Amino acid sequence: MTLRVPPVLLIASAAPFVVSASVPESLDGVQFAQLTIHERLIIRIPRVSPGPARGVAPAQSPIRWEEKKGPACIAVTALTGAAVDREGEVDLVVGGTRRIRAKLDDDCPTLDFYRGFYLKPTADGQLCAKRDGIRSRSGAYCAITRYRLLVPKKGGK
Repeated sequence: MTLRVPPVLLIASAAPFVVSASVPESLDGVQFAQLTIHERLIIRIPRVSPGPARGVAPAQSPIRWEEKKGPACIAVTALTGAAVDREGEVDLVVGGTRRIRAKLDDDCPTLDFYRGFYLKPTADGQLCAKRDGIRSRSGAYCAITRYRLLVPKKGGK
């Protein structure tokens, strides 16, 4: 739940912190204050269940993926979920249909990512390999070393 506070209330709450300055007599009784608002935004990426959706018949066999060269960065707004299948890797679901595998730093156990993870958005709105990372729900940070595009293997096996 996001709490939205009207700017008037924010300014009113700063009233006890107003610093009075010497002002000319013509402005007597006028007080000046400066209010700085810092915003912190964290995006939670949910884990995608590998099983079939409710009411849908199970697939004949699980999809087997082949890794191809991946992008350097991914738009954070395109991420819709994640799947954790292998140690040191998190598969990102992009745009609801594509999968991109994030290879994580060597000393990063993926065990904590089974319940989802958090991203801290950057100014450019991109999640880039060799620059950014993901944070587990417990607070552990793992750098992303590279991305690999996942495509279904031909023949499914």
